[in-house]
Amino acid sequence: MAKGWFRRTTKKFFIVINALLVLFFLLAALSPYINPDDFWLHGLLALTTPYLIISLILFVLFWLITKPIWSLMPIVALLIGWQQIAVVFAWTGNSIFTKRKAENHFRIVNWNIQSFNGLSKNALAKKMVRDEVATSILKTHPDIICLQEFNNAAAENNISLFSRTHPYHYFSKDYQRNDGTYQAGCIIFSKYPMIDSGRVVFPSEESLIYADILKGSDTMRIFTTHLQSFKFKKKDYADIEKIKETDESSFSASLSLMRKMKAAYQKRGVQTDLVSSALERSPYPSIITGDFNDVPNSYTYFNIKGAKNDAFLQRSFGLGRTFISIAPTLRIDYILLDNQFEVKQFDMVDEALSDHIMLVADIRLKK
Repeated sequence: MAKGWFRRTTKKFFIVINALLVLFFLLAALSPYINPDDFWLHGLLALTTPYLIISLILFVLFWLITKPIWSLMPIVALLIGWQQIAVVFAWTGNSIFTKRKAENHFRIVNWNIQSFNGLSKNALAKKMVRDEVATSILKTHPDIICLQEFNNAAAENNISLFSRTHPYHYFSKDYQRNDGTYQAGCIIFSKYPMIDSGRVVFPSEESLIYADILKGSDTMRIFTTHLQSFKFKKKDYADIEKIKETDESSFSASLSLMRKMKAAYQKRGVQTDLVSSALERSPYPSIITGDFNDVPNSYTYFNIKGAKNDAFLQRSFGLGRTFISIAPTLRIDYILLDNQFEVKQFDMVDEALSDHIMLVADIRLKK
């Protein structure tokens, strides 16, 4: 009798847990359609999507072993949210990236270089970061370089690190101080001539920039941007650890983090719509790169990507983490391309010089 009661109770427990996971997953699958500027909490659900997918897959296996009929619940949910699965995992295989590119291809690098700060706390090591970042980029032999959190100053001319090999550039200069002698923002460098360039200013802080690049007889528009981050500081990362504890300080830490996340999600919602509009107006085949500060399951990603192809999904394998802090599932940096382009190679290079990983892609413009 007791054994039967335990069995029924255990079964009900797993059914309830499975049902809750299905509910949260289906709600998360709505993320592409809900602007976080209207309802920011939905952005948090997008962050959990990879874990929800894995949990539902485990439940499919569990029910197939114990009660096959119940496996239909997670299976149907996964089928309904197949778009969410498709953007999380790359299945095309990760072939060896060759340094030499074909004659008719061009190579593009995208990297948030963390203001040349590096990861080391050693003062001497920090002084060398500028040269190490430039060397790491240039040794990939790129034709086009898109950088976020780039800075330039009268005392340290960082543009000169690239100008010899890439004579054309466009710099957003979103942040300026010291009478304009210090500037920071996004920058595009190119070996090919830039025939036009421009900047779409966001309501706060960063911007979207573009450059119309002439490669032979072909013109293409390259965009790059740095969307609103959570702006977590050392104290915030310490607060994340506090949340794991069950005391009064963890509640205070949670409120502080939630306030920052709410502000970031709402600003990104506005920025996303501005970026999507700019992409639609491009008169040329376009590529957008950048640090979107949001995961592939988000409103940000789906609405900027639109019908574009994701270089990672085209030529890689796995989850593709690009941000090395907080969690192992944060792919927030992208190279997205119009259908007129074909991705031939893709690589993610961790040089331990930034909290972001460098993206490298070889691309061909279809004729």
